[in-house]
Amino acid sequence: MMVGLVLVVAGCGSSSKPAASGTTTTTTTTPAGTACKAAVPQGPVATIDTNFGCIVVALDTAHAPKAAGRFASLAKSGFYNGLTFHRVVPDFVIQAGDPKGDGSGGSGKPPVAGEVPTDGYPLGSLAAAKTGTDPAGTFDCQFFIVTGRQGTQLPNEYARFGHVVTGMDVAKKIESLAPPEGDGPPTQKVTIAKITITGA
Repeated sequence: MMVGLVLVVAGCGSSSKPAASGTTTTTTTTPAGTACKAAVPQGPVATIDTNFGCIVVALDTAHAPKAAGRFASLAKSGFYNGLTFHRVVPDFVIQAGDPKGDGSGGSGKPPVAGEVPTDGYPLGSLAAAKTGTDPAGTFDCQFFIVTGRQGTQLPNEYARFGHVVTGMDVAKKIESLAPPEGDGPPTQKVTIAKITITGA
């Protein structure tokens, strides 16, 4: 089962976005755990420890208890440890959480019906990826972080269960690794060492 965002699934192989310029950017990876030493806010928090730095996300357990609970449960079980950000789209999203690493994998558990927002996806939103045929709010294990304006234009069909509080610069660094065709695996491997849940 191919998992992806509806708006991109429709034209996944034929992106109309311009190819990346010829400018080459050298990116230095960060040893896992290095950037995750900073204090995190109170409340339910997910600390996503990657080889490019740390992304700290406040989980919205008040408005999205099912989706946030599913994400926290998978993280606490170690499900995300060692997985990658397998899809990067400029001015849109970065996507992770697939054990197969190609967008087709799942957790092996039945998906949950997560909570969809009524007010869209601001920059830094953490939300569930799903197939185009899945009902609104479906969440198995794959997730995305909105990193650009096009992501903020998504329809209210994806379970939104958190927002980045620190580390948006890391998310943008990962976004900058988009392939020349504009949608696909990053040009450098981005690995999740672990996702730590605190306050929940």
